[in-house]
Amino acid sequence: MPGLATKIKQVLSRKTYWTMMMKPLQLPPIDMKNNPMTTVLLGVLTISALLSVGLCWRYISNARELRILQIQATMINNNRATINALANDVVEYSKKNPAIDTILESVGLKPGKSNVPATTKAATK
Repeated sequence: MPGLATKIKQVLSRKTYWTMMMKPLQLPPIDMKNNPMTTVLLGVLTISALLSVGLCWRYISNARELRILQIQATMINNNRATINALANDVVEYSKKNPAIDTILESVGLKPGKSNVPATTKAATK
C-alpha cells in the first residue's frame, strides 16, 4: 500500500491550509433581515428598475414621434415637388396662352409687365 500513501500525500500537498483542517471555519453570522446594507441595496435596485422603465418609455415615445415627423416631412417634400412641377407647367403653358398671365402675376409666378422699378433721386443741397 505504499502507492496509496503517496497519492494521499500528493493530494494533501495540493490542498490549501484551510481545506486540510478537520474543524469547520468559523464565520460571523449573517443576518440579512436586520442588515441595513440589504435595505440600501434594495432601495437602489428599486430606483434603478423604475428609472429603467421610465427611460424605456421615453425612448419609445420619442421614437414614435420621430417616425411620425419623418412621415410628415416626406409628405411635405412630395407636395412641394408636385406644386413646383405644376407651377413650371403653368408657366410653360402661359407661353402658348398668354391669357393666364394675369393669374400668374397675381400669385407671383411670373413678374408683371407693370412692375417697373422706380428710380429715386437723392436730394442734393
